[in-house]
Amino acid sequence: MKTIFSVLFYLKSPRNYVSGTKPVYMRITVDGKRSELSTGRECEPSQWVSSAGRMKGTKENVKTFNNYLDTLRAQVDDAHSAMIKADELITAETLKNRFLGKDEHPKMLIEIFQDHNDRYEKLIGNSGSKGTLSRYRISLAHTQRFLQWRYHLKDIPVRKIDHQFVVDYDYWLRSERNCGNNSAVKYIRNFKKIVLICLDNGWIDRNPFMKYKGKTKRVQRVCLEQSDLDRLMYKEFASSRLEQVRDIFLFSCFTGLAYVDVKKLHRNHLTNRYDGEIWIVTNRQKTDVPTRVPLLPQAIDLMRKYEYHPKCANSGLVFPVPSNQKVNDYLKEIAEMCGIKTELTFHIARHTFATTVTLANDVPIESVSVMLGHSSIKTTQEYAKVLNIKLSKDMQALKAKIGA
Repeated sequence: MKTIFSVLFYLKSPRNYVSGTKPVYMRITVDGKRSELSTGRECEPSQWVSSAGRMKGTKENVKTFNNYLDTLRAQVDDAHSAMIKADELITAETLKNRFLGKDEHPKMLIEIFQDHNDRYEKLIGNSGSKGTLSRYRISLAHTQRFLQWRYHLKDIPVRKIDHQFVVDYDYWLRSERNCGNNSAVKYIRNFKKIVLICLDNGWIDRNPFMKYKGKTKRVQRVCLEQSDLDRLMYKEFASSRLEQVRDIFLFSCFTGLAYVDVKKLHRNHLTNRYDGEIWIVTNRQKTDVPTRVPLLPQAIDLMRKYEYHPKCANSGLVFPVPSNQKVNDYLKEIAEMCGIKTELTFHIARHTFATTVTLANDVPIESVSVMLGHSSIKTTQEYAKVLNIKLSKDMQALKAKIGA
């Protein structure tokens, strides 16, 4: 990248200077920012020509002195040319270090990314969340795989990151990793935070995201309607493993808890101190945001069903929850056996709570937002697809008012 570069020699007055010679300094200026260093020479102020930055006179010692300064200037020019050829970041400080022969260890992308994650991990429980840390760790792993795929490198100097790097990374996420648009954009946004750290610290001098226009697309949330929920509730299973997963899924439908929050749900998270009814009071694993859910009778019955299960009785956990992969595999079997056409995943239970169980039954969206543990009601609105049956009910109520 083209830089505005100049070198100036000048006399610098020592502290408490009264008379005599002054040291000669060299000032390197790059794009308006300065860095200076001593030349190791001194000169009488009366013999110094400020406009030329040289000693005046024709004697041999004067020629030798000025030739020395010319040599220093030529060495700075050579260092500047070498940095341009190597496509290195040129600042007044880096040019001075190159001139002095100080080979700084270049700032490396993966090192900076790992340092960011290590620092963020220490903020867990304060201003950081485990869910966000998990996303940064996944983004770091993706970045490492991309570097190996594109450059066959384990790490790369951050000054090598340009617009083409970002475009290639985006392409790799969508093609090689088969990420959908929203997932790809979110991973790139996580990576962008690391790039902005580099930009703020002056380790890179241009923003490679200047022309990147990645945007998330609005996703149509899928949920179960009441008829599907009824099929699940009243279906009898010969297999205890399917019955167990069905019950855990239904519990999420009636509480809005995500898989990881049901898995870690402990009896200590249950309380009746608010109104004598049983509540779940905990923090969401993903965002560490508090969530408070008064339990419906269906949810209480499902909890009591597993009260004496060996895994629950010994651990204090509310449910014996299998791995996420097993749960989602079993849900596919359950959907087929119940004649549910929607492809069941555990997250659909959370959507179902937000829509079919609460909003469709006139629970205010502000209350739903608190129970889902959302930090913003805008997030709740994304989950809260208005069902046709709710629209019909609202219009029937309007007709009754108009008719009256």
